[in-house]
Amino acid sequence: MEAFDSIFPRCIARLEENLPSYLYYHNVAHTLHVLNKSIVFAHQQDVLPAELEVLKLAALYHDTGFMVQRFEHEQISCELARRDLKELGYETNVIDSICGIIMATKIPQQPQSNLEKILADADLEYLGTTDYDMRSECLFKEMKHFDTSIKMNDWIKFQIDFLEKHSFHTEFCINVLEPIKQLNLNKLKEKAISKYI
Repeated sequence: MEAFDSIFPRCIARLEENLPSYLYYHNVAHTLHVLNKSIVFAHQQDVLPAELEVLKLAALYHDTGFMVQRFEHEQISCELARRDLKELGYETNVIDSICGIIMATKIPQQPQSNLEKILADADLEYLGTTDYDMRSECLFKEMKHFDTSIKMNDWIKFQIDFLEKHSFHTEFCINVLEPIKQLNLNKLKEKAISKYI
């Protein structure tokens, strides 16, 4: 069984080679960011080393499905992880856990285990940060590739609805990021109002 450190460079190289250039949000930088935040959140909760290895692999693979297609990409990410990790000697139960964690990022998020909650929060961590505007702009640009008819007004409404329905799951994100998310939501509502004045 190969360790994460030997799997990581090969997976990242494959993402760099195969992710479409129009993925301005779901790119390699996003995967690296989610991986980093997963590790940070895990250390805050004293996650055991064996669990951390599983979490890191899930974070690494969570958006690999975008190499194939956008729709149901989480399921494809699981299929890619399952294929690769089986070849590398990982036990079926470990692979199942990794796939469960990956699927916890599917919208609407419904994570159950602690590791699922960590990855779900790491994936949408930007909602509660001061980087929100920049990251959402990248996502808007990406979405316009798939639907050129989408307008900024529509995007603002979509974001408001998304943030209102979203919930963080880990204690840190609930306590620290949720208040910032609410500030971002209020700014979006102000933008929406200004569009009609």
